[in-house]
Amino acid sequence: MKINQDEKIIDRLLNKGVEEILPSKEELRKLLLSGKRIKVYQGFDPTASSLHIGHTVAMRKLEDFRQLGHEVFFLIGDFTAMIGDPSDKMSARQKLTREQVKENLKLYKEQAQKIIDLDNQENPIKIVYNYDWLSKLTFEDIVELCSHFTVQQMLKRDMFQKRLEQNSPIYLNEFLYPIMQGYDSVNLEVDVEVCGNDQMFNSLAGRHLSKQLLKKDKFVLTGKLLTTTDGAKMGKSENNMISFLDRSNDVYGKVMALPDEAILNGFELLTNKELEEIEKYKQLLENTNTNPMDLKKELAFEVTKTMHSEKEAKIAQEYWEKVRQGWVQGTDTSHSERGIYLEGALPLLEEISIKKQEYNILDLIKESGLVESKSAARRLVEQSAVSVNNEKVKDINFVIKSEEPVVIKVGKKIAKITFT
Repeated sequence: MKINQDEKIIDRLLNKGVEEILPSKEELRKLLLSGKRIKVYQGFDPTASSLHIGHTVAMRKLEDFRQLGHEVFFLIGDFTAMIGDPSDKMSARQKLTREQVKENLKLYKEQAQKIIDLDNQENPIKIVYNYDWLSKLTFEDIVELCSHFTVQQMLKRDMFQKRLEQNSPIYLNEFLYPIMQGYDSVNLEVDVEVCGNDQMFNSLAGRHLSKQLLKKDKFVLTGKLLTTTDGAKMGKSENNMISFLDRSNDVYGKVMALPDEAILNGFELLTNKELEEIEKYKQLLENTNTNPMDLKKELAFEVTKTMHSEKEAKIAQEYWEKVRQGWVQGTDTSHSERGIYLEGALPLLEEISIKKQEYNILDLIKESGLVESKSAARRLVEQSAVSVNNEKVKDINFVIKSEEPVVIKVGKKIAKITFT
């Protein structure tokens, strides 16, 4: 395999969306310019039934390595998923069965294909499963691996320190997780591991084992994490992820619900935009004449196009502009400093079917399940917090006779009501 030493790809690989490179960025650049073909991997534990948008950050790195001609492994952690990664967890993960893991990983290849060229004819990315080697380890093998680590090393982990302070339990299998993940690096004999920065401890375990058992210094490249306004990462564990299973309207709406401060990181982490383009977005955001919503809509379009298609992204954008945007513009509370975007005002659209008949607005709201009682519905109408097809309802005796679907907003909830 001929190695590509394209400096533009190398520069993008080393700088875009990168948190840290060990032992150093300069050393990895030197390796990539050496002409040597290296082995690279990233692991994905199937602890949920879908990959999510956070995974795409490092997957783009795998694609860069593949384009440069290197041997790339997309590792599915079907064994480590049964142990449970303790990263950033203040309590132990719920253990998964082998059957649950198999069910979860069914769509991973199809979803990953949207970001990386798994079936490239010249240099395909190889899908591997760590159950194939970890399940074959004997107890003697595991004891030997454990002998390369100390309890003190494990207890240096931040969340273990926090659990000790709170007198919360730390289970022995949680110590085994980084050791087993670390053994993936040894079994594949990789030169580079790509991961999110929350995986640094686990990656360092692999680096340690590579030095001990292979006598080689593995590089670790950590990608930045997409976070919420309070600094929590977006992902399946936090129940706030943008999933590959989400409908296009929901993907677009979730991106639009990100705060303005996330726009620049969004372009860097979630799109194929080059570094030069991202710098232009930065300059635009610094310009007070720029409407941040315009850039956020572009970001939402790019993300939706990646996860679905350009056609669906266009439909999702049209839907958002026609149905949702009107409820956000002109508001005078909790909006951005330019008075355009109301953070958090765009909940996911619910689709509800109810029996066809005439409905008093209070009955319709109650029947659709958007509130618990007619009295609650009455209060919301009286507070001008109810809209039908973007028209506010102020009369509690308002009757809906339409046989066509209607879009109703009740407080912060939005639903499309279909009459059957």
